Amino acid sequence: MKKVSLYLSLMLASLCAGAQSTDKQQQQRFAGIDKIVDKVLQDWHAAGVAIAVVEKDKIIYSKGFGYRDYEKKLPVTPNTVFAIGSCTKAFTSGLLGILRQEGKLDFETPVRQYLPELVFNNDDLNAHVTLRDMMSHRTGLSRYDLSWYFFRPSSRDSLLYRIRYMVPNEPLRYKWQYNNLMFMAQGIVAEKLTGKSWEENIKTRFFDSLGMHHSSTSLEGFKVEDAALGYEVVKDSVIRKTPYKNITAIGPAGSINSSVNDMAQWVIAWINGGKFNGKQVLPAAYVTEASSTQMPIGGGRPGKEMPDIYGGSYGLGWMLSTYRGHYQVEHGGNIDGFSASTCFYPSDSIGIIILSNQSGSPVPNLLRNIFSDRLLGVKYYAWNDTAMKKLNEMKAKAKDDKEKDTAAVAKIKGADVIRNLSDYTGNYASNAFGKFEVILQNDSLFVLLPDSKEYLKHVCYDVFQTYTVNKETGIDSTEGGTKVKFNTDINGDITSAEADLNVKDPVIFSRTAKPIPLAKATLQKYIGVYLFGGMEATVHLKGDDQLMLDVPGQTDYTLVPVEKDKFNLKDVKGFTIEFNINEKGEVTGLTSVQPNGRFKADKKK
Repeated sequence: MKKVSLYLSLMLASLCAGAQSTDKQQQQRFAGIDKIVDKVLQDWHAAGVAIAVVEKDKIIYSKGFGYRDYEKKLPVTPNTVFAIGSCTKAFTSGLLGILRQEGKLDFETPVRQYLPELVFNNDDLNAHVTLRDMMSHRTGLSRYDLSWYFFRPSSRDSLLYRIRYMVPNEPLRYKWQYNNLMFMAQGIVAEKLTGKSWEENIKTRFFDSLGMHHSSTSLEGFKVEDAALGYEVVKDSVIRKTPYKNITAIGPAGSINSSVNDMAQWVIAWINGGKFNGKQVLPAAYVTEASSTQMPIGGGRPGKEMPDIYGGSYGLGWMLSTYRGHYQVEHGGNIDGFSASTCFYPSDSIGIIILSNQSGSPVPNLLRNIFSDRLLGVKYYAWNDTAMKKLNEMKAKAKDDKEKDTAAVAKIKGADVIRNLSDYTGNYASNAFGKFEVILQNDSLFVLLPDSKEYLKHVCYDVFQTYTVNKETGIDSTEGGTKVKFNTDINGDITSAEADLNVKDPVIFSRTAKPIPLAKATLQKYIGVYLFGGMEATVHLKGDDQLMLDVPGQTDYTLVPVEKDKFNLKDVKGFTIEFNINEKGEVTGLTSVQPNGRFKADKKK
């Protein structure tokens, strides 16, 4: 009995010594790193960040820094909920990996066999695009992100419908081009094949299986106590709260919210061949395939500054590269108020998750690299100092470029001449993007979008630049946005607006002048017969509010009031009727403005 007790005592002592040794090793690996994190947050004016590190099947580091609510100084914790943006993509593609194992689909069949509602812009794409093409960003479509970001549709189906109007700028499988819409479509494929929403599939297949109890797929997930508010940096150093962005329509590409503790469970499954707590959550073969190259991202040799970082490619929902001699699987995420990085090194069984409540933040990437260097035992590199130096260089260049642009415009004679601002007002529409309205408020033009309002500042001629209007602070003049050029027809009337929205060609938004409501008594003064040479045209009233023009041998035209005494022909571009008024206010005739000239007609007495 004494021998057994002695043996057990020795065993316990050995285990305790081993645990102490492991704890000491971990302390050495992370020694001083908390101060580095604080310095990064301070330098980049970030409100907060949460970090988790996993090794094999355990969380070895999990901590929050800064504030989830900057105004109230509520701290970030490892369970604080953040938006993870495009880190969502690996979940959506992983769902398809499960459905493939279940025999519901394969990655090589043309996707329209599963989703005929997905229609591309040409026959080649309709016949040949597969799920693998969509999962690896090689369909030939460029981003078209502003279609869903600025012109938020009413539903996922309506956004899917827009794809048929999106013109590819490269052949299929020719070039890697990031496209969120293709991941949205993957989510719809899963919905069709399972009879469940993408949101329900993600919850049951992943959140429940992995114990991700702080994770969600919509803005409802932020209605918890430990949820981060989103922030952005303005005027170089001011931390300003930004509202949550509703991206339900594009959800399968980026709408998951989570905490670093929850995301650690997800990464553990990937490090361990799809297994979590002994359960196969993801097919092992799919895990290998998804974290292997499916499409090169770009060519080029390693740079001289960091020759051990190279080989960018894309798997299935993951970015792949060699990071300082180690194989890295990673994906970033960005949405209003939040930035993220989810990363693991399969050969090293190490994973790192960084979640930040700052828009477009470099913080997740910087901290990912700093933690990676520590964990992989590679030579120190001053990631933060180098990034700060590059930022200052970019600021100086941007200032110089802006001054040059301003000087160039000033040299153009007559560039500051501007037409009547009311000429620009109206509704503008593009099939591939959506609609916006230009309105005149006091003496300024504004663009109304589904989720925002933009001030239009005149640049030159018919060119304006957008500046976001913040609901609390007003017009943000610190940084201009997209330039908008208004186009005219041969008669000088505004017919469309165009803007460079990061697709193949400038996007054209056709203008429809906003109708001016006129009382029946006002419309009645235009009624009569008008003489075009030997031909008589009749203007009459249909109902109480619709003016019609009847031309012999032609269809009846509806006249839409757009200005005082000026009407457009409904559904007929380039044709306008201007009524001629004498000094007594009487209608004496009309002028038909057409692409081929102006034709006058006297009113028959």
